[in-house]
Amino acid sequence: MSDQVHEPAGTGGGAAGPAISRFPVADPAGLPADLAERYADVQERSGFLPHVFAALAWRPDEARAFFAMNDALMDKDTPGLSTGDRELIVVATSAANGCAYCVVAHSAIARIRTRDPLLADLVAVDWRKAPLDDRVHAVLDVAVRLALDPAAVTAADLDRLRQHGLTDDDVWDVGAITAFFALSNRLAHFAAIPPNPEFHLLGRIPRER
Repeated sequence: MSDQVHEPAGTGGGAAGPAISRFPVADPAGLPADLAERYADVQERSGFLPHVFAALAWRPDEARAFFAMNDALMDKDTPGLSTGDRELIVVATSAANGCAYCVVAHSAIARIRTRDPLLADLVAVDWRKAPLDDRVHAVLDVAVRLALDPAAVTAADLDRLRQHGLTDDDVWDVGAITAFFALSNRLAHFAAIPPNPEFHLLGRIPRER
């Protein structure tokens, strides 16, 4: 029974849609008003609702907190850490954690935010060989080390990031993004959330309007 999947109605063929979680999936019609508004906005802008939204909806307080943290960390550009750089942190650390959902979903966002259709794929396979400048290479070096062996990250690593022009806020964000998406990676594994098929083409071909 541990792998029992609760499927949402009306999201695919037949009476039930594709399995997107091992846990209950809330009926979109019954969402609290604030979440319903956010979910509708995401679906309108993206053309689909990412599975992680649907998978978290049955725990509304946690869904709100999750998306608030995501927005605070990911939706800002600073001189030392662009929105594209932030997405590459997620791609590299999620690959290190073996999380297919986050690699596929955030590679799609990275393609859009970096305006590069290839870079996220290269980072996901082996960020060390990706065509990154020294600043982003240092960022991913520290982030992946934090994801895999937190105790191995030293004060010298943080100073190295500062030497590449990151402020203390930026350095904190490197750690916070890595830590936050480690949580996301593990929840996606735990609930067996698959990536939406739509993510695979985002940022590769022009979107139909």
